[in-house]
Amino acid sequence: MYITIIGTGYVGLVTGACLAELGNKVFCLDVDQDKIDMLNSGGIPIHEPGLADIVVRNRAAGRLIFSTDVEASVKHGVVQFIAVGTPPDEDGSADLKYVLEAARNIGRHMHGFKVIIDKSTVPVGTADKVRAAVQTELDSRGCDATFSVVSNPEFLKEGAAIEDFMRPDRIVIGCDSTPEGKQAQEMLRKLYAPFNRNRERTFWMDVRSAEFTKYAANAMLATRISFMNELANLADIVGVDIEAVRHGIGSDSRIGYSFLYAGCGYGGSCFPKDIQALLRTGRESDHELMILRAVEAVNENQKHILGRKIVARFGENLTGKRFAVWGLAFKPNTDDLREASSRVLLRELLDRGASVSVFDPVAIAEAQRILALDFADTPESLARIRYCDNQMDALRDADALAIVTEWKTFRSPDFDLIRKRLKEPVIFDGRNLFEPQVMVEAGFEYYGIGRSAAVGIAQLLHDETAN
Repeated sequence: MYITIIGTGYVGLVTGACLAELGNKVFCLDVDQDKIDMLNSGGIPIHEPGLADIVVRNRAAGRLIFSTDVEASVKHGVVQFIAVGTPPDEDGSADLKYVLEAARNIGRHMHGFKVIIDKSTVPVGTADKVRAAVQTELDSRGCDATFSVVSNPEFLKEGAAIEDFMRPDRIVIGCDSTPEGKQAQEMLRKLYAPFNRNRERTFWMDVRSAEFTKYAANAMLATRISFMNELANLADIVGVDIEAVRHGIGSDSRIGYSFLYAGCGYGGSCFPKDIQALLRTGRESDHELMILRAVEAVNENQKHILGRKIVARFGENLTGKRFAVWGLAFKPNTDDLREASSRVLLRELLDRGASVSVFDPVAIAEAQRILALDFADTPESLARIRYCDNQMDALRDADALAIVTEWKTFRSPDFDLIRKRLKEPVIFDGRNLFEPQVMVEAGFEYYGIGRSAAVGIAQLLHDETAN
């Protein structure tokens, strides 16, 4: 099948590469010439495990084309995926200007039937706007070409996007019941047939329900995270081990274990933006989404939790102190710092006069770019950031270690070396990577999230053994 992908960002590039891997002829369009030049020269603008190999292999096979030629992109594919960015507007709503511009470009250049697929995360009703934009362009040309607008939201996790695309839990497709919609449904049934050989994974529904499903899924996952974080903060106060609680409630089949880990807040390009957009949709309909408003508030508060623990331990004025920070990306296996908790922590430490030594396995270059913008108004703070080549180097001259991202390389470190490198054996674990008893026995002062009770018990057992 001949397919066009509009936008070579995270979703567009993964979608295009994976569809080419299945044998389709894919044309990837982007207006950013530098990005297209990078892709055509063998580079990849994002960090995603396994993506580079697929791109290189399918470019060499002639199944994957990168270009800025809009007219050629419309001519190429009967199926046109719109996978452009939908950044949050000032009021929190999704900005649809790139989506609608893509729709207008299709309308300006199309001649025969097209299936236009909204792959970007868009609010309910976007397909209607896309349909109107395309039709306006067709009318202005006096062109009677037909088309169908479909919603096919993505469910890709950064760091595991290739696996998610190739072995999806579900494929959600929203089509209308017009003759064009039925024609689009048959084409998409063929396109996604390779994913349904083992069992049917496609859920067919109306367009608006498909648009809503994406937001509902992310809202549920964000809710579980904020729920556990709020309980973890209370657990620290009342002397409860939140990890024991997680096992206790996760064993209930109605609840399960996924997304029940307490930590220092979620980030990324999806959860924060999608919660805001859903709240905005509710307000536009005079319907306040109270739970999601609380989810957002809890998460914003949680991003400050490590900073508060550090201040409680070292005092309000951190001048002269240095802190090692492991992890800058919002999650492992990506270099994405959008809405990352690390940025909030660094702001709090630097504003209080501290210096920081930071390390991330893949996000250092992106961090240098992002943090230069974050601290553009305070160059003296920016000068107190030291970027390190390895995690142990970050510990040099540090008064304590703070862990923000749960990279695998942080899970089993050399604790003896950590203790020797730090001025004081103090660890603030924002992802609960370590067991309190192990940390106490290794001679550390350990602060997790919702695990103060476990630390207290570990210390008691350690003291009894020592005596």
